[in-house]
Amino acid sequence: MKIGYVRVSTREQNTARQDALMAQLGVDEVYVDKVIGKNTDRPQLQDMMAFVRKDDTVVVESISRFARNTRDLLELVETLNCKNVQFISQKENIDTATPTGRFMLTVFAAVAELERESIRQRQREGIDIAIAEGRYNGRPRKSVEQFDDVYKQWQSGKITATKACKSLGIARSTFYRRVRQYEDELTVDF
Repeated sequence: MKIGYVRVSTREQNTARQDALMAQLGVDEVYVDKVIGKNTDRPQLQDMMAFVRKDDTVVVESISRFARNTRDLLELVETLNCKNVQFISQKENIDTATPTGRFMLTVFAAVAELERESIRQRQREGIDIAIAEGRYNGRPRKSVEQFDDVYKQWQSGKITATKACKSLGIARSTFYRRVRQYEDELTVDF
């Protein structure tokens, strides 16, 4: 049985390209995760790993959709190998049924991890330079208009915190942080 695994990092991202590939390859069953792939703690990945059995083939669009670091990739593929399940990555043209495919899998995984680490390092260096030059203050604060009115409604019990967050378009933690700041400003004024 051909089993496909599709992953995008957020719910808003589209799986159409990967879905089309799975259909083109005649995949029988597809598991889809819409979460960041930083580790293997993904519900559909875990379900797929539990589902596969001897002589199945797991197909992914690319290694980066399956695992984000070499260790996780090799552990996942080793688990598949122990179950006598073949792993194929279309983009990198890797097939673990062959010795060359297994070797190339290790090489591509290491290169992909190096690339991700290099990007992270360059990003950190850029942020450090911007901080040193006084140009970086972190993520910009979300402008919250009408906080005063929403706060008063919430404080009087007319609306819940959930309703307040929704009307302001902010997360609950942001709302409570703003409440503390707002109340601190009120006490300073007196």
